[in-house]
Amino acid sequence: MTKCHVCFRHCDLKEGQIGFCGARICAGGKVTASNYGRITSLALDPIEKKPLRRFFPGTKILSAGSYGCNLRCPFCQNSEISWGEEAKEFSDTADTLSPDVLVRIAEKYRIEGNIGIAFTYNEPLVGYEFVRDTAKLAHEKGMKNVLVSNGTASLSVLSEILPYIDAMNIDLKCFDEKTYREVLGGDLEMTKAFISEAAREAHVEVTCLIVPGLNDTEEEMRELSSWIASLKDEDGNVTGDTIPLHISRFFPRFHMTDRAATSVERVYSLAEIAREKLKYVYTGNC
Repeated sequence: MTKCHVCFRHCDLKEGQIGFCGARICAGGKVTASNYGRITSLALDPIEKKPLRRFFPGTKILSAGSYGCNLRCPFCQNSEISWGEEAKEFSDTADTLSPDVLVRIAEKYRIEGNIGIAFTYNEPLVGYEFVRDTAKLAHEKGMKNVLVSNGTASLSVLSEILPYIDAMNIDLKCFDEKTYREVLGGDLEMTKAFISEAAREAHVEVTCLIVPGLNDTEEEMRELSSWIASLKDEDGNVTGDTIPLHISRFFPRFHMTDRAATSVERVYSLAEIAREKLKYVYTGNC
């Protein structure tokens, strides 16, 4: 048995066995990314779609996704490549691109305003080795790298990629440990540690999808925004109040169709509460 170190699950894998995320495999006595270079989605997006509002606004970025995820959000927006039934098919059908090829594709799109590569759509960190190798090459070509992640990864994984990542949008899905564990299959403390460390060196923006009955109370938003505001930079100064927070509206989908969409009024009211602590609060899907 070999232990995976990517997230809190620490899957013990036998030779040839795939981990909980559907993307890491024990091969030759080592746990590696079975989805290395396996691209399921590729698109040139506005940077604001990541969403990033305060990182090179008005530009575009080549977005690349693979398959696999270490959470089980019932409202997943990319279930086809993350953890739904369809995601299992991509282990056989996804196209394989080397880091060098993906970087060359990104370079070709510079003429259309592309500034680099965003690792997104599924959870990129279950295949962090490809992120690391590709981002390093992209930096050598003078391009930027963006990570869109659930932040459910160890600090050792973060240290592998952080030298090559310029900006991140990290999902902070709620601010209650029980909900994180029982509904999302995650670990709030691991995500908080990831965000805290990432914010010391990279441009970080945070997203919270507001789901009725799950994370939509004023009390929880006050706790969440206060915690973000308390974060420090690499010199130990409290600068978290300048971290942008994206508060997004939920729509019924995937395994969570038992409730209505979040009201626009609720999203706006929670944004006002967040603005008590944070300078940059944006609303989405409204």
